Amino acid sequence: MSKLVAIYGGSGFVGRYIARRMAAAGWRVRVAVRRPNEALFVKPYGAVGQVEPVLCNVRDDASVALAMEGADAVVNCVGVLNELGKNTFANVHADGAGRIARIAAEKGIRRMVHISALGADAESDSEYARTKAMGEKAVLQHMPDAVILRPSVIFGAEDQFFNRFAAMTRWSPFLFLVGAETRFQPVFVDDVAHAAELGVLGKAEPGIYELGGPEVATLRKLVHDMLEVIHRRRIVIGLPFWIGRIIAGAMDFVQFASFQLIENKILTRDQLRSLRHDNVVSPGARGFADLGIRPTAYEVILPEYLWKFRPTGQYDDITASARRLRG
Repeated sequence: MSKLVAIYGGSGFVGRYIARRMAAAGWRVRVAVRRPNEALFVKPYGAVGQVEPVLCNVRDDASVALAMEGADAVVNCVGVLNELGKNTFANVHADGAGRIARIAAEKGIRRMVHISALGADAESDSEYARTKAMGEKAVLQHMPDAVILRPSVIFGAEDQFFNRFAAMTRWSPFLFLVGAETRFQPVFVDDVAHAAELGVLGKAEPGIYELGGPEVATLRKLVHDMLEVIHRRRIVIGLPFWIGRIIAGAMDFVQFASFQLIENKILTRDQLRSLRHDNVVSPGARGFADLGIRPTAYEVILPEYLWKFRPTGQYDDITASARRLRG
């Protein structure tokens, strides 16, 4: 019988790519999620019955253990960018990661891959970064041979980075950026999934890997490059952090005052604190090169999914060509 991997958060942005890769490698895949009915799209990643979504809440020991039953390896992709209800940074990033690792150790599972984040730091002023570091510590406490991946900002067809900025161009001639000069090292989602696959297969040495793409660029440059891809001209305006504090505070208050019915998807105060720090691979850190992976440049991938934001969508290049012929 083929081996089984349990992927917590396996229907999320990164998790679905890992699930697809593991299915292609011949593994059975159990996708552990809070809402299995919303994760049915993962089933065609493999043969009938090869990929199955199951109910799981990482805050509950019993459901974590049940989703892991009979597994040969586990992957934790669960994470949140904004705290809602009981899904706080501490509950998900720290306690949830530790719970998965502890139960995996109790069940004698030898391989675990944990998706953390570049910038994870126990001394950070960002709760997101602090709890990511706490999660790494908890994982290594129970699974010292785990593979921990720290990606920079991740891009791909379902991302909430380039897609979000591109969507803004549809209704505004201006793009306002807080942290415009903060540097990032965008990493392709399938490259992260490839690294996770190597960890599951035992082809990656245990430890922490910092994953960044081949280019380091400021947020301003990334947005300008995105504008070139979608063939739109917009005025990009960098905002000082003090204005960012006002915006983030106001949006956090709206979320609080609405009893979280209105989620802050613009900018939170915690995200603002993260934006004060560059999000790039540390000098000397292990990364893609140590895994034998050549990372993909974002310029190669963006046209494959951002075309829908062009003025005439998929026909934009044809329209431009026709204009040149008439000229």
